[in-house]
Amino acid sequence: MRAVVVHAAGDVRVQELPDPVAGPGEVLLAVEHAGLCGSDLSYARHGATGTAVLKHPLVLGHEVAGRVAALGPGVRAGERGVEVGQAVTVHPATPVGDTALPERLAGRTNLHRQVRYWGSAMLDPHTDGGMCELKAVRVDQLRPLPEGVSTRVGALAEPFAVALHAVGRLGEVTGRRVLVNGSGPVGALVVAALKHRGAAHVVAADVAPASLAVARAVGADETVDLSAGQRLPQDEELVVEASGAPAALGGVLAATARGGHVVQVGNLPGTPAPAALGDLVTREITWSGSFRFVDEIDEAVAAMAAGVDVSPVITHEFDVADAVEAVRVASDRSTGSSKVLVRFASDRIAP
Repeated sequence: MRAVVVHAAGDVRVQELPDPVAGPGEVLLAVEHAGLCGSDLSYARHGATGTAVLKHPLVLGHEVAGRVAALGPGVRAGERGVEVGQAVTVHPATPVGDTALPERLAGRTNLHRQVRYWGSAMLDPHTDGGMCELKAVRVDQLRPLPEGVSTRVGALAEPFAVALHAVGRLGEVTGRRVLVNGSGPVGALVVAALKHRGAAHVVAADVAPASLAVARAVGADETVDLSAGQRLPQDEELVVEASGAPAALGGVLAATARGGHVVQVGNLPGTPAPAALGDLVTREITWSGSFRFVDEIDEAVAAMAAGVDVSPVITHEFDVADAVEAVRVASDRSTGSSKVLVRFASDRIAP
């Protein structure tokens, strides 16, 4: 099978790997679409993302949708709504070990001390992702896609779940005004998540007009083009920081109202970086991190089935043979890219 593998910084290859075999409790997934995440691009450019450093070749991809190609031993047709040919997306996280979370973290499975996540170099050996033609997947990780939700859109369920989790970290947003700084793929999906959760007025800011156009397409009521000299609005009580740019933090905190709440979902670097944080103290701002998600992928799938249209976030698609070019386009904001998908032929399903 073909897979998209990162070997080192600047070294991404489409290569042949052995076909996997579904083990007990698993199915064989024929991947149809896989999205490129910021972490994938960071591995490709820097050989690391955050504190995870690449030590061995790694199959990229944790934003995946496809169809069940075969059932492994012990998996019955219809189990968890899964049968051969069923369109599915995947929850890519597996907590490691059986140590219970402390009571203060009850239910927050994303905060287990160790989690194996598709396409992650956090642990050694690394956890290969799903940017490949075939992938053995545990049945409990599958999420069937309802009629009307294509695998193309279903590949956005994972990042949409990340966005929904970030919005949940803000607290109740119904009827509220929210500022979203950064309108890349995650920021745009945060906009969609806010409108889905009932926010009354969402302001999206970015330095790229193309990204702001995507934000408007998924529901932003107002946009701020920072590249044109426009400034962030002031005294915002609820803010989501989705750019992950340390240089942006000072301006975001200055735009936050005294006693306001900022949720940080943009992935900050794992190395020291200068940032102006004085307003965090003098304004008594609550600054909360948001990491991956718990089970919001179920809400993401249900929302898409109910009519939440996140497809404008998809701006480019490439066949797997052109995956290296897909990485280049996704890494270059001058291309106007938001979410870039890698597409696989669906010819691996048994008749």
